[in-house]
Amino acid sequence: MKTLDNTVMIKKKNGLEIPLFISISLFSLLFFLSSTANGQIKSGQAPNIVLIFMDDMGYGDLDLNGAIGYTLPNINKLASQGMRFTNFYAAQPICSASRAGILTGCYPNRIGLTGALFPDSKIGMNSAEETIPEVLKKKGYATSMVGKWHLGDAKEFLPLQHGFDEYFGLPYSNDMWSIAYDGKLETDKSSWRSKVPPLPLIEGNNIIETIQNMDQMNTLTTRYTEKAVSFIERHKGRPFFLYFAHTMPHVPLAVSDKFKGKSEQGLYGDVMMEIDWSVGQIMKILKENDLENNTLVVFTSDNGPWLTFGAHGGSSGGLREGKQTTFEGGQREPAIMRWPGVIPEGTVNNKLASTIDLLPTFAAITEAPLPEKKIDGINILPLFKGNEYENPRDTFYYYYGKNSLEAVREGPWKLVLPHKYKSDEGELPGKDGNIGSRHTDSIGLALYDLRRDPGERYNVLKHNPDVVEKLQKLVERARVDLGDDLTGRPGNNRREPGRIGAE
Repeated sequence: MKTLDNTVMIKKKNGLEIPLFISISLFSLLFFLSSTANGQIKSGQAPNIVLIFMDDMGYGDLDLNGAIGYTLPNINKLASQGMRFTNFYAAQPICSASRAGILTGCYPNRIGLTGALFPDSKIGMNSAEETIPEVLKKKGYATSMVGKWHLGDAKEFLPLQHGFDEYFGLPYSNDMWSIAYDGKLETDKSSWRSKVPPLPLIEGNNIIETIQNMDQMNTLTTRYTEKAVSFIERHKGRPFFLYFAHTMPHVPLAVSDKFKGKSEQGLYGDVMMEIDWSVGQIMKILKENDLENNTLVVFTSDNGPWLTFGAHGGSSGGLREGKQTTFEGGQREPAIMRWPGVIPEGTVNNKLASTIDLLPTFAAITEAPLPEKKIDGINILPLFKGNEYENPRDTFYYYYGKNSLEAVREGPWKLVLPHKYKSDEGELPGKDGNIGSRHTDSIGLALYDLRRDPGERYNVLKHNPDVVEKLQKLVERARVDLGDDLTGRPGNNRREPGRIGAE
């Protein structure tokens, strides 16, 4: 017998007529419950964690944030399958400090690591600081770091001494070599470039070769990706943590032949397309080994774009200024997080969060104990789960330089404190990879409502004295805790970096 729409049949059983759709529905329900149970078992296992960290990629450098002239299908797919954060901040707007923050869950100035460390630095990551891999190793994780380290190049500061089982990459930025931005060998003996050692490529604790020219530099993204894929393949049988810190798109831009000339935006677009390919390779190996549903993937950047390099320096997406400033263009970063079954697909999160929140969040996910020393990160796992009523982080401090407190944010309000800074606004940027002009500017006390003014153009200080008073109390709290060079405050809870020869 058929129903009027020809979809429901009648099935005879024990002399009774039973609608077939009930039988089908019962089977579907049982299958669903079985699948859900299996999913719960799998989600109860310790998840793998892949942290992809870009170098100098700005808020506007993803096509889902407005970039044009190239497309990033793998990164876009990552976002469509996970959560995109719109108010996500790097720990500081410069290389070494930012990396110290993401790995320790601390404001970098708390642990004495600021700025960008140069080759042969006498300081680096203090062994007394606990890093993400050291936290995860307590739960049996295999750990690997691929790419740019930049937390000290002496052996005692390298990744293997800070919780990583494996390391392959550069110990600092790819422009810290004897070749100037014009691509020529530095001949000026007074320049710092003439005094630095050859750019070393390190595996484990050993230099395996030196990068002598751009032809070698062009292979880095591919070689990094091959190492990352190999690590996943070799450790697919146990929980693993992969910290994949790309050298690109930091200048000098380098790209393999397979992507050279492929974008409509020139070399920068080519580089971004190769990075997207790299993300695709990571996702491919996870899928091939049935790991993608039990792996948390985080994609973000260390600081904003280096705007003085023009077309080689990326885009802030309309945010004010860029790298080396605490305006939004310097520290607000693209951030995508994917974890099937936990993070809702295709969602956007507008809550405040930071790279310093990743360590305590990973600890919460894996039930690992937090570091004994004070950290500044906050567990943002409730945001991963899409709970719109949760707001783990409501405050963020913007430090720069050695220990200068330049701004504070609470909710939508950002109070900028008087300070000087290097500005790109109104200046002609460089061309073809060369550096452009910048000037020193200054700003007085200013209040911005980032809901309506993410570009920080309209100072609404006079209209909101109560907000200013509230934020000034937060500023005072930070000055007591961490200090502030701008007002001569030392702070009570700062720690020393590692030093060569220190016991």
